[in-house]
Amino acid sequence: MPPAIHTVLGPLAPDRLGVCDAHDHLFFRSRQLPGQELDDVAAAEAELRAFRAAGGAAVVQWSPYGTGRRADALPDLARGTGTHIVAATGLHQAAHYDAELLARVMPRLAEVFVTELTEAVRGTGERPVTAGLIKVAGAFHGLDAHARHTMTAAAEAHHATGAPIAVHHELGTGVLDVLDLLCGRLEVAPGSVILGHLNRSPDEWGHREAAKSGAFLAFDGPSRANHATDWRMLDCVAALVEGGFGGQVLLGGDTTTAAARSVDGGGPGMPYLTRVLRPRLVERLGEEAAHAVFTANPARAFAW
Repeated sequence: MPPAIHTVLGPLAPDRLGVCDAHDHLFFRSRQLPGQELDDVAAAEAELRAFRAAGGAAVVQWSPYGTGRRADALPDLARGTGTHIVAATGLHQAAHYDAELLARVMPRLAEVFVTELTEAVRGTGERPVTAGLIKVAGAFHGLDAHARHTMTAAAEAHHATGAPIAVHHELGTGVLDVLDLLCGRLEVAPGSVILGHLNRSPDEWGHREAAKSGAFLAFDGPSRANHATDWRMLDCVAALVEGGFGGQVLLGGDTTTAAARSVDGGGPGMPYLTRVLRPRLVERLGEEAAHAVFTANPARAFAW
């Protein structure tokens, strides 16, 4: 069977993915963000429609196990808006969960991941949906015991299925430690690893060293006052493209709270990627580079 993008409506040929928001959230719930839950189906639909109207075609939701990912709602949203949606299995940092959930799931993580990749993710309703990637997370400037355990389970699930592993890097740090573990000791092919939040640490040397591994590099969460601003992010992307690593760069919106949606909050939301960032990327680096970042690269990064 040829590689496919595993969407919530089934396998999709990579060349049909289209312009892709490579890291975002339609639904997300965490004890770290009380009162800021993304759990409104109507708002999620409105955000997807706004993204489609701005030229978007696909969204990869990185909300993993236990974070209110609403797997039950995703198929109808995909059908209703004409948007390809990819769901995630995996596990976030320990701080996002209560102790009871972790005690229940940690001893059988690899089994959970494989089941959700090959059978079904269950949301808050009855309808199941199959996941298309494994989301895990590092710690600040390194890897704690939770991260190592979770990444080891993710590698086991990857070897059993071929699914890509997407990594949350706390404030963009610990990237080389993650590569040493996943691609070194755990023998995950670098092309199956997506390194997230690199915009939060605009270190061009670190980005270049990570790119040499062959992994994909995701810049996400634009226009956040407490992160590197858009102009700095574009500098980092340009440095990678001009250094010959343009085939490994991804962009995403990483909308994690209702206030960050374009349709009912302060934004910038999903449409910002295609309405603002893509034209700026075209102006800076040309249409070929923009096509790679928004279309060709995600078609390869999420295919398995």
